[in-house]
Amino acid sequence: MRQADTIIDARWIIPVRPAHQVLHHHSVVISAGEIDAILPTTDAHALYSSRQVVSLQEHALIPGLINLHTHAAMNLMRGLADDLPLMEWLQQHIWPAESHHVSTQFVHDGTLLACAEMLLGGVTCFNDMYFFPGAAAEAVLKSGMRATIGLITLDFPTPYASDADTYLHKGLAIRDQFSAEPLLSFTLAPHAPYTVSDKTLGKVLTYADQLDLPIHIHLHETEDEIQQSLKQHQLRPLQRLQNLGLLVPNLIAVHAVHLTPTEMETLAHQGCHVAHCPTSNLKLASGIAPIHEMMEQGINVGLGTDGAASNNRLDLFQEMRLAALLAKGISGKADRLPAFDALQMATINGARALGLEHRLGSIEPGKAADLTAIRLNKLETMPCYDVISHLIYAAGREHVTHVWVNGVPVVESGNLHTLSLQRLSAQAALWQERIGKKHE
Repeated sequence: MRQADTIIDARWIIPVRPAHQVLHHHSVVISAGEIDAILPTTDAHALYSSRQVVSLQEHALIPGLINLHTHAAMNLMRGLADDLPLMEWLQQHIWPAESHHVSTQFVHDGTLLACAEMLLGGVTCFNDMYFFPGAAAEAVLKSGMRATIGLITLDFPTPYASDADTYLHKGLAIRDQFSAEPLLSFTLAPHAPYTVSDKTLGKVLTYADQLDLPIHIHLHETEDEIQQSLKQHQLRPLQRLQNLGLLVPNLIAVHAVHLTPTEMETLAHQGCHVAHCPTSNLKLASGIAPIHEMMEQGINVGLGTDGAASNNRLDLFQEMRLAALLAKGISGKADRLPAFDALQMATINGARALGLEHRLGSIEPGKAADLTAIRLNKLETMPCYDVISHLIYAAGREHVTHVWVNGVPVVESGNLHTLSLQRLSAQAALWQERIGKKHE
């Protein structure tokens, strides 16, 4: 008999790869943080002995969800300036608040709060973009989850850095400092074409090529962004990036709400990825991204929440459901973006965009044991005829009961093991008092 660390017995397993597969009464066998086997439950227990057996007889087991775009530390600005358009929200409220409050401690505490929220909602990996990335990395490691840390770059000074070169040098030093951490990876994260010059974008591309790092950038979020680019550069932002050579296969274009058919063809041809943030796009009135058309062109589209300041929740169940409903509503076709496609966007598509498809995004032998269990025997999820449909249209993050990252149980029976919720609540209250006084 072979020895395993953990065997998880589940009513349903949705491995995501192969596509559309649902395994009934199967088990996942975990050894040394990796998936060793997926077998019928009777076979798993006949072939393996295990130190721990987890029985989930009313649950669906899926790959850990991947949040392809967020600003984790902005959890401390949740609800600070709601119901405003993007540029007014940024220029008159968010950027001034950041100039007063953002620090190493702010980023550490805000990221811890975000990690707790995401883990309890079944998210095991997120792609971040914010200041003081070293503080974010330390918080992620405390939480026990996985993250891709964006090395943010801007052309104007902030409390984090004085100029573009300082952003880049600080970011690369953070990457070197944490390069041995298996739960962390990195992107180069120029904020947006309207905050980064051609010269700086060229340096970002050089470093991305040399270090084989993805590039993570806001792109075509609003019509105003495009009009300002035409006025300043006589080019749409995407064309400007193409001219600079930045439309590369490891580019993650965040939002991509306003794209022409030709621009979609270009992104597809160049092998770029898109992070779709439907709730944030709606809340800031940025628009509705043409996700179905992108996917038809062959663009890999993942799902992100954006930050809690522009979404108010880091909830990928909400994003999956909303993405599917928006695609149907704007097309008038109920078969657009079916449930399984939405699940792919929150799992394997996000992994592919981050260059982590070989480790994450599906339940397959040899991949990291990043797993999420969802209980489906509550009144609001019964009866269950189609488990994949239920995950998108009926279940929510409140039904997540267990989460594993690299085979380690971080959430069990709805309880977060790695962080103290009482301590996080106290820290959030302190920051609310501090920030609120400045914005009354």
